[in-house]
Amino acid sequence: MTGTVEREWEFARLEREGHRADVVITRPEKRNAMNEGVLRDLTAAVEAVADLEGVRAMVMLGDGPVFSAGMDLVMMRDRPDSGGSRRLFPDLLSAVEGTSVPTVAAIKRAGPAGAFELSLPFDFRVLGSEARYGVIEVQLGTFPHGGATQRLPRLVGLSKAKELVLTGEFIDPGEALACGLVHEVVPDARVDARARELADELCSNAPLGMTRAKRALDAAFETSLEEGLHLERKLAAEIEDSHDYAEGFEAHLEGREPEFEGQ
Repeated sequence: MTGTVEREWEFARLEREGHRADVVITRPEKRNAMNEGVLRDLTAAVEAVADLEGVRAMVMLGDGPVFSAGMDLVMMRDRPDSGGSRRLFPDLLSAVEGTSVPTVAAIKRAGPAGAFELSLPFDFRVLGSEARYGVIEVQLGTFPHGGATQRLPRLVGLSKAKELVLTGEFIDPGEALACGLVHEVVPDARVDARARELADELCSNAPLGMTRAKRALDAAFETSLEEGLHLERKLAAEIEDSHDYAEGFEAHLEGREPEFEGQ
């Protein structure tokens, strides 16, 4: 733990340090495998980030040596049609995707199957150099249906997505970096620290600019070019009279670091 604990649930903890919020999966005795309780608590923690005033970036990490072992296999075997696979997991992914501030996933040691799919809605993914990371569901009698068939092609292209999904093999971290699936690969012992550092770096940027840039970028695959450009101009107009807009240019002209306030 590096920050102040804001809230705790049975299987999740919300911490804050400066402008950064950390959502921690706290089921280390089961390698942070996601059962229904974990899914509910993580969703609540992610949604609670929006209530923290001044937060500019969010990181998700796993308590203990791994990010997450994926879905709890006992739950999936005994209750394949339970809320965990059909409702709760999509709710969690939507909460991550709907977070207005930049998000970073810290994937150390393990990120298979459901944990892989959990990482996809994040804006940035920091991967451990020895992490077992991939969509392996076709080797488990099913296929990845937590969003990977839709989100993965948007990240790496359809051909690469088919390779990863249909072979069910783990992807080498270096290859994951080369194909744009992850943004950084670092030693596993450094993953959490580097993810926090990256989030802190993002926090130094203008928060109004970042949230609007993220909205415009997220819309790029969902709108026509004309609609996307219209949205971009609309979002830019919203902040032209803001304090931060003026502060950014003044600081640059004066040769100093800007002091953004998010207004």
